[in-house]
Amino acid sequence: MSRFNAGTYQGQGKGYRGKLTVEVCLGPERIESVKVTEHNEVRGIGWGLNTSPVETMPGLIVEYQSLNIPEVVGAELTSQAILEAVAAAIKASGADKELISQLKTAPGPIQEAPEDEEYTVDLLICGAGAGGLAAAVEAKLAGANVLVVEKAGITGGSTARSGGKVLGAGTRWQKRQGIYDSPEMVYDYLMEVGCRRGDFMSPVKTRYVSEHLNSTLDWLSSVKYSIKGNPEDILSQPWPELSRPEQNEDGSLKKCSYQVQDVEPIHVSLQPWRVHNSPGGGGQTNGEGGEISVPLTLYYENDLGGKILYNTALEELITDEKGAVTGALCRRKNGSLVTIHAEKGVILATGGYSRNKEMCSRYPTAHYYSTVPHGNVGDGLVAAEKIGARNFVHPAVQVVYTSLTCGIGINDESGLIVNEKGDRVVNEWTYQYTVGDALAASGSNCGWYITSGKEPYPGVKLGYKMAVNKKSRDPVSDSIEGLAKKMGCEPERLRRTYDRYCELVDKGIDEDFGKPAEFLHPIEGPKFVALRLHPCITVTFGGLEIDVDSRVLRPDGSFIPGLYAAGEVANTGFFGTEYPTCGTSIGGALMFGRVAARTALGLSKL
Repeated sequence: MSRFNAGTYQGQGKGYRGKLTVEVCLGPERIESVKVTEHNEVRGIGWGLNTSPVETMPGLIVEYQSLNIPEVVGAELTSQAILEAVAAAIKASGADKELISQLKTAPGPIQEAPEDEEYTVDLLICGAGAGGLAAAVEAKLAGANVLVVEKAGITGGSTARSGGKVLGAGTRWQKRQGIYDSPEMVYDYLMEVGCRRGDFMSPVKTRYVSEHLNSTLDWLSSVKYSIKGNPEDILSQPWPELSRPEQNEDGSLKKCSYQVQDVEPIHVSLQPWRVHNSPGGGGQTNGEGGEISVPLTLYYENDLGGKILYNTALEELITDEKGAVTGALCRRKNGSLVTIHAEKGVILATGGYSRNKEMCSRYPTAHYYSTVPHGNVGDGLVAAEKIGARNFVHPAVQVVYTSLTCGIGINDESGLIVNEKGDRVVNEWTYQYTVGDALAASGSNCGWYITSGKEPYPGVKLGYKMAVNKKSRDPVSDSIEGLAKKMGCEPERLRRTYDRYCELVDKGIDEDFGKPAEFLHPIEGPKFVALRLHPCITVTFGGLEIDVDSRVLRPDGSFIPGLYAAGEVANTGFFGTEYPTCGTSIGGALMFGRVAARTALGLSKL
């Protein structure tokens, strides 16, 4: 009797961005092929890399005749969706539960017994986000022997999960859209925002970043990378139009390059426009950052022959008798120890600490959520601090307050927003990070958007409707006092705030915070809803301090020989208490990643 009912079947699973469909070809005794035919997953997480689930899991399922395939670390949701979809396809063939259960427990890839390893290279780079990948490419182009260690099973870090925006300053893309800008204007803006609540900015490093934003974008756009695999399978993926590969006459794929899609404003109230979108991006989205990390990864691996040790985390730095960094001890997921000797030094690009609840507990946003990788726990900070590096504990983090019910808070919705005490603390029409900074500075762990559902914002209307129809937990009441009780604040306090806001609406002048009259939306009932705005942390400030050569500094201002850093792990001196604009973090990480590689290898400055 045959094991399977031979034929081709479809199945679906639920991925990060909805339905994922597979086509499974079954022979009488085995799974002949698995192909992901339709999905909307994130490039650089779910698909597009040499190690991402769409590229690796179908082949492993066929090779091992098993659904007991390890999930790709960092891309678990897409991995689970593929396994779920294949199981559904096999069920659609008429297979019973027992057979599917057998497949789910059948031997998969055998985890090798832990075996310690040792490498000697010119340059070790810890972390494969924007900063680490830029450093790896720059060093490899210079002819160095480079090794990258990445704790996840994919590259990209926070960059791949971001909106893929890069800050520019008078770029050719701005000029095409008729936008006048300059490095000096960007510098002035960054310094002004950074110094609003204290003196946290480094003028020297901020100017250096501002002056090199354009060359960073030009460098990124010059990267031409190859994609390995079956062209038909590659072209079947959901490419953004600007990054879709082209074919040669023989059917092979041409090399691709990074493209800037367009330039958009930081916020509708802020000029000039200087946020450069990656393909498919625009507005408050996420996932387009893979359009940056994938090209750099594939260029490094496929074209330059670079090596990445995946599922390998930094454990501690190695120093010599003089305190110079000469390598690192890293730990593979299977428990084995990897000793890496780095003759030219180590670059830390391990990201921030948004996922470290203990480190973030010092902020009022204790009950926050985050969209960054689970590996962003500050391990690079800890390792460097142990050998004498300065780890500056910044008084703030990047925080935006947004509704988990209807998504408002990040799209310029500008009705009445109060803190958890019921106080109004900011001009709600300003940039979302200005709103977030004001709420955090007031000591509030949440915000509340007070509405009667009449503002001209689709998200607010949706949130109001869901609350009134009891499809969300957002408080609803026939009175402001009743609403306050459900919010957990003093009724008299919220009433004073509400009455004052209504007074300003009637006057048509925001005497308290200067919000333009057209955004003083009336709140008249008959029902009042408070849409809870939850804090979200994605970028952390402070951390290691570096100089303009990306050298990691000690508390006394001297640098640690052989240790360099780039990106979020080393944000000291670049931010005040407010995130100034989308694109700052990625732009700075790319630039200082290149600087770190060049300094370590003794090359000229950018």
